[in-house]
Amino acid sequence: MHRRDVLRLGLAAAGLAALPSCVTSEGPGPEVQTISYGDDPAQGAELSRPDGTSRGVVVVIHGGFWRQEYDLSLGRPLAAALVAGGWTAWNLEYRRVGGGGGFPATFDDVSAGIDALADVPGLDLSTVVTLGHSAGGHLAVWAAGRSGTERWADVRVPVTAAVSQAGVLDLAAGERLGGGAVRDLLGDEPVSREVDPLGQVPLDVPVRCVHAPDDPLVPIEQSETYVAAARAAGADAALVRVDGGHFDVIDPGSDAWASIEATIADVVAR
Repeated sequence: MHRRDVLRLGLAAAGLAALPSCVTSEGPGPEVQTISYGDDPAQGAELSRPDGTSRGVVVVIHGGFWRQEYDLSLGRPLAAALVAGGWTAWNLEYRRVGGGGGFPATFDDVSAGIDALADVPGLDLSTVVTLGHSAGGHLAVWAAGRSGTERWADVRVPVTAAVSQAGVLDLAAGERLGGGAVRDLLGDEPVSREVDPLGQVPLDVPVRCVHAPDDPLVPIEQSETYVAAARAAGADAALVRVDGGHFDVIDPGSDAWASIEATIADVVAR
């Protein structure tokens, strides 16, 4: 079975396991430390460190239209690939719709989960890149601009760059995606600068949007609209077109993933 098919099956079958406060697991691949940043089982992240000096921290934010049935297991292959490339990976979990999430809890968790990096010993936080797929792409770019919101303005760990993988970056235009997933996320909250990456333009950190023109789940217009608005406002933003629909961007064996690795390295070097 091709890795893309495994990922698709994982989207249908993933279930969240409770995250203990601090557990080190061993096995094939890098050592993984699980750290809680709150009392809810979903408020935790998996930390993996490379051998030698780290190139920076990449916060991996999984997708799944913000819904409970999709969890951080989707980010594990990406975290392992990043660590192999010399990065520290912070595979972040958060409360999702159907499990206590939605507005504002999902946003609270992503902000708190990134800020929890400040409490992890031995991390150099001069480079912190958010990397998110689909709904996670929305959260990755949103987190890079959260200092401009009212509720989340007190940022302990600033994001220095964001990379969106087929992200939902224009919530108003994306309200029909995923069977109404945006409205499920927001409830009665309006689409505004508080929650919408497009509304936060321009950011003062680089943003890269990696997207396939043949994506059937999140159309590339989501990234095109964001990048056009950001560049018009003077921000450092760019669209990276890849092949492979919606899922190759989270397949470490794909050409799309190779483009993402190159994009992370390039945006950090700027």
